[in-house]
Amino acid sequence: MTSPVTLPRRRGIAAAATVLLSLSLVVSGTVLGASPAQAVTYPSWDDVQAARSNESAKAAEVSRIQGLLDQLASDAADAQAEAERLGVEFEKAQADADAGAAKLAELQAQADEKGAVADASEQRAGQVSAQLARTGGGDVSSQLVGDTEKAGDLLYRLGAMSKLTEQTDGIRQQAVTDRNVAQSLSDQAKVASDALVKLQGAAQVSMDEAQAASDAAATAVAAQQENESRLQGQLAVLQDQSLQTEADYATGVEVARQAEEARKAAAAAEAAHQAEVLRQQRAVAAAAAAAAAAARPSSPAPAPAPSSGGGSSGGGVPTGSGWVRPSAGYMSSGYGMRVNPVTGVYRMHDGIDLAPGCNSPIYAATSGTVTFAGLTGGYGNYIQISHGGGVSTAYGHIVNGGIKVSRGQSVVAGQLIALVGSTGNSTGCHLHFETRVNGASTNPVPFMAARGVGL
Repeated sequence: MTSPVTLPRRRGIAAAATVLLSLSLVVSGTVLGASPAQAVTYPSWDDVQAARSNESAKAAEVSRIQGLLDQLASDAADAQAEAERLGVEFEKAQADADAGAAKLAELQAQADEKGAVADASEQRAGQVSAQLARTGGGDVSSQLVGDTEKAGDLLYRLGAMSKLTEQTDGIRQQAVTDRNVAQSLSDQAKVASDALVKLQGAAQVSMDEAQAASDAAATAVAAQQENESRLQGQLAVLQDQSLQTEADYATGVEVARQAEEARKAAAAAEAAHQAEVLRQQRAVAAAAAAAAAAARPSSPAPAPAPSSGGGSSGGGVPTGSGWVRPSAGYMSSGYGMRVNPVTGVYRMHDGIDLAPGCNSPIYAATSGTVTFAGLTGGYGNYIQISHGGGVSTAYGHIVNGGIKVSRGQSVVAGQLIALVGSTGNSTGCHLHFETRVNGASTNPVPFMAARGVGL
């Protein structure tokens, strides 16, 4: 039976999938919401020219184009709002999972501590019992009732033995109590562990929904940008009979085409440049590693102190461990409880903030696979990368349009993945950087230091 929590989430995924399908129709040249049998294509230049010769046809075409423009704007706004809503849900689900992981860690630590106490109590009780069994109470009781002035006093002997037995029983009872407490804490930890599995599952579902909605929003905005200028030009031609308007329209189409080609060329050049920078960085890192290996003495050398992992840039160049500093800049906020500077709420800050300046590069901390790249709530534009073995990193507050990777993409250490921004709950441009182990956040400073990278 579907649980009350799971059903709305499945509906959300289905809704996001529907949006993506509808938006794919926009890109392929059909109108959102139209059935396959009634798919309406965008008007061509021939459609516009034909409509100009007939007033009724022209009016109909004007109305049609205006409707398409309105629909594009509405689709983009709706998709963006849905992406923002599901992004907030994803962030909340992730926070719930983090809280569950922290609770489990606390209970497990308490259970382990109480278990050690119970072990010590049981060992002590066992030692006393074994000693009494071997001596019949002689060795231990003789310290109290042996060779004393009252050795001949039977009542004293009986009282001392009774006291000793009472103390032994007390040790045993304490051992039982300690073991019961340890077991209770272990039981609570098991319940917390089961709850964490559900919370992490809910966070994964929310992440999938948010990713689908973010992709849908990007597609809707792209469809609007791709078609709006052409439709506006067609509308202007139909509403103005002058030859100048036709010329302006034709020129606008050509300018738009050239601009798109220039954009694609610039993107390709930037990608080639980043690939070359990355190649050079790897070559430098490999040469440094080879030189260090050649100079290394036969006896083990002390571990190197953490470096910035990025030379003069402060980020991006792999260390010997294969990890890099994710960005330049000083650490403006650390890991732990704090008052959120935007919301004013005292809550956990699950990462650290690095402030290298707006539009500065953000690098993958090490090799892995992108598991999320899109819009969230307080983190704004956000990327999450899985590195295997339960380890992942996350990067928040990326500038709009600054995400350079997509979900499912493989990345290498030091690869450019985004640009620093101030989206979400942010008071200025910075990178929010997280490190996670088995889904739970951990302090990035010691985590990265253990891998030779200073933050």
